[in-house]
Amino acid sequence: MSRLLVSRPPRLRLLAFLMAGACLAVWPGCGTADPDAALRDLYEAAWRFRLEEDPLLATSVGVHTHNDRLPSMAPEDLARREAYWQDVLARLDALDVDALSRTGRIHYAIFRDQVEDALAQYRFGAYRIPLNADSGFHTAFARLPAQVPLATVADYDAYLARLRAFPAYVDQHIALMREGLATGMTLPRVVLDGIDVTWTTHLVDDVEESVFWAPFAAFPAAVPPSEQVRLRAEGRAAIEEAVQEGYRRFGRFMTDEYIPGARPTIAAADLPDGRAYYEQRVRHFTTLDLTPEEIHRIGLAEVARIRAEMEAVIEQVGFEGDFAAFLRFLRTDPRFYAETPEALLKEAAYIAKRMDGRLPALFRTLPRLPYGIAPVPDHLAPKYTGGRYVGPAWGSTEPGYYWVNTYDLPSRPLYTLEALTLHEAVPGHHLQIALSRELEDLPDFRRFSYISAFGEGWGLYAEWLGLEAGFYTDPYSNFGRLTYEMWRACRLVVDTGMHALGWTRAQAMDFLASNTALSLHEVRTETDRYISWPGQALAYKMGEITIRRLRREAEDALGERFDVRAFHDVVLRNGSVPLPVLEAEVRAYIAAAGG
Repeated sequence: MSRLLVSRPPRLRLLAFLMAGACLAVWPGCGTADPDAALRDLYEAAWRFRLEEDPLLATSVGVHTHNDRLPSMAPEDLARREAYWQDVLARLDALDVDALSRTGRIHYAIFRDQVEDALAQYRFGAYRIPLNADSGFHTAFARLPAQVPLATVADYDAYLARLRAFPAYVDQHIALMREGLATGMTLPRVVLDGIDVTWTTHLVDDVEESVFWAPFAAFPAAVPPSEQVRLRAEGRAAIEEAVQEGYRRFGRFMTDEYIPGARPTIAAADLPDGRAYYEQRVRHFTTLDLTPEEIHRIGLAEVARIRAEMEAVIEQVGFEGDFAAFLRFLRTDPRFYAETPEALLKEAAYIAKRMDGRLPALFRTLPRLPYGIAPVPDHLAPKYTGGRYVGPAWGSTEPGYYWVNTYDLPSRPLYTLEALTLHEAVPGHHLQIALSRELEDLPDFRRFSYISAFGEGWGLYAEWLGLEAGFYTDPYSNFGRLTYEMWRACRLVVDTGMHALGWTRAQAMDFLASNTALSLHEVRTETDRYISWPGQALAYKMGEITIRRLRREAEDALGERFDVRAFHDVVLRNGSVPLPVLEAEVRAYIAAAGG
């Protein structure tokens, strides 16, 4: 499977470029400092620019100089940012790349990808679609109370300023979405069914029922009682007059203009310059130079392989009937479903705690940050995935959270819960993301970045790692693991199928429903997610294929010297990296270890 990383010339050059510096992992001392210093000045200045331009990003990484602001999405600001990144790219082109150190080469590869991805958003006008089927700028705003520091009076005043700024923030996004309507850069109409829950939830009769009221319900000791009275009054006014007004405006626009005017087609290829846009999204989310057709074929091969393993489990449990009958049995038998939201959350917590106890046998380095388990918020749950990891703002007093969707319990099977928990909590996203944030020797542009092929590939690898950790002993749970792996393999087929190869939404749903044990509700919400977020679904399986292949290479080369804990340190020690960078790092580790 090594062809996945080197099948096209640009990635051949990148891999050779990275491996050319591999000697530095074993023979330090080659290279000069000047090119590295020039690169460092460039990416540090770019990071400061990003924080200045995006105060919400700044808050999330622990920089609190603009906690009273929201980002500006005005046309002149977008044009200025595009010009800035064009200049950065020109400066990168002028660097003496061959003279960089090995670490500098990694920084360069990741930073250049980030710059080119930023410019692609302007080239294709993707900023005109600031939402997808289950989330967007308006749902991210609802996370504000949990993301900002609220320890002092000044913190509360900054929070109030952001609440009051929300209507203007909404108006700017509405203007961009109107541009999208005029140019054909919109979401497909079919994925917008039910999206109204993402704003109607915030239109409450009693302000104290709003998610934005929570900071005013109880104050920290540093806020004097006299100030508490003022802050509560101003908070009530800000939620009634600004926050709810912003959501009303957005709801009216969506109902009266956007949904009726959204495009009737589903393929990214149908957008302006759509084929090029989708190919760029494929490169962005996979970090590989593969065509949609190549990925589609890889997906079909994976589906066939996993289907054989699923058939073996059906035979193991002695089920009498075909594959489709077994799926109907799993979707309808009450034994596979929790009776209450609390029961589902408790089962997820038990699985997570069991894995906590296995982590020292699998990892040398563990994160300091703990995590909690909570239900998906009501304003997201109906159109949301089965679970997700949500990290805290850096430097806050919050943990990471593993969100479990307790909406529509008959669509949340227990037999997939082990795989879901290992993916979203530990050893998956919480462990990987928390460790990355704690790598303080990395530059901030890397420490706080998330590369989907790496992160989601790790999450899927973490599901598989549960086999080594003693999970999936129940055959139905093992079938759940396989159905999750099949789900990610099917994504390679249906995402490329719908966006590049002419597949219909019904065809994609049928393919998912007939090959996985996902509930039909989840089949629908997942299909709409892929339609509205082109290319993202490809990251999981392509990343997992790469990580598992590299592990096999290390095991074969090192034999008895292979240490799974050391291997995991190598994979995670650089934070989130493109897959070609990971390949170069693992091969340098194999060489240094005597393989």
